[in-house]
Amino acid sequence: MAKTPLRNTTAQVAKHLAWVLSDTYVLMVKTHAYHWNVTGDLFPQLHTLFETQYNELFTAADEIAERIRGLNLPAPVSMKNFLEHTSIKETTAIPNAKAMIKDLIASNENLRARISEACDLAGEVGDKGSEDVMIARLRAHDKAIWMLRTMVD
Repeated sequence: MAKTPLRNTTAQVAKHLAWVLSDTYVLMVKTHAYHWNVTGDLFPQLHTLFETQYNELFTAADEIAERIRGLNLPAPVSMKNFLEHTSIKETTAIPNAKAMIKDLIASNENLRARISEACDLAGEVGDKGSEDVMIARLRAHDKAIWMLRTMVD
């Protein structure tokens, strides 16, 4: 039986990685803004948690962009690029602390779904490097979601 040729290419993997990068960058900015603006009884804990998370997202964005470059394709170069390809909703108002947490949970879950798609695609085409980067991101978002959920349970 002949093998079916793969429908997906390295360029398609890079496109999915760019979408993940866009979501990661927009989520980083959102988390950073919440870090600056959180108030209330949980201020010290949330201020620290948000700082940890936006720093982790910044590092992740660099790793994802470098993976795209490692595939010999360009990474997004502007906020306009990120905003055109993100699935993360921007925040224009300052919500209360509980709403911030719920928004970050939803945003992390949304990004996690996109990462899962990119991971599956990378696995389908045998791109172990991209698949590995995405598996690490899945674990990171699982932890972020867990930590945020403990603040609203």
